[in-house]
Amino acid sequence: MKDRFNLYRFASPATFYPLAGTLIPWFVALSVVFGLAGLWLGMLVAPTDFQQGEGYRIIFIHVPASWMSMFIYLIMAGWAAIGLAFNTRLSGMMAQALAPTGALMAFLSLWTGALWGKPMWGAWWVWDARLTSELILLFLYIGYMALTAAIDDAKRADKAGGLLLLVGVVNIPIIYFSVKWWNTLHQGSSVNLTKSSMAETMLWGMLLMAMCFWMYSIAIALMRVRTIMLERERHTDWVKAELLGKAGEGK
Repeated sequence: MKDRFNLYRFASPATFYPLAGTLIPWFVALSVVFGLAGLWLGMLVAPTDFQQGEGYRIIFIHVPASWMSMFIYLIMAGWAAIGLAFNTRLSGMMAQALAPTGALMAFLSLWTGALWGKPMWGAWWVWDARLTSELILLFLYIGYMALTAAIDDAKRADKAGGLLLLVGVVNIPIIYFSVKWWNTLHQGSSVNLTKSSMAETMLWGMLLMAMCFWMYSIAIALMRVRTIMLERERHTDWVKAELLGKAGEGK
């Protein structure tokens, strides 16, 4: 009975692969539900902002994307630390699976920020401390993916990419605290753990969209890591059995 609930067994790709397949539909469904609810609240129910008018509604995409771009990087760095400390194969696979989604979130953050900034600041881009550090985050994602793709040996790629991730972690607090440390165009945070200066419907719309992005990121990462597992473990017995099973189902 104790062995059944031993979480360490899921560190093996052979046991994590079917678990990921079971979880994917649930996270996809949750992403759709949270997304529909968040868009309904944010776009249709939340009141018009008295300063920014209807244009402020882009925050329901911009802010969750910005949050996720930082959060995913921290999760990747956590996996990298586990992989370097315990030499686990799954750690590097999970970091690689998360990287494209993290890069997408960073790009969305910058792109929606530009769309928001043009009418509010009069410019698509300024070398603001937060904008610049978010751009660096996008480059870190791209650099990580390029580095791991350039190294043929998976173990060496995981170690090199892991070191890059851990070094790049210093950029996350810079992004988060930039509005406090420097005089930037960005306003201070409207949401913290104890209070919010936003209308309740705005806050709930933003939180629901953040949950949507979170569930989406997990679902896509699980889909991607299953593909990585099949590629890396293609010479193992469990992958051969999996592929034979799929071939049998296709007949």
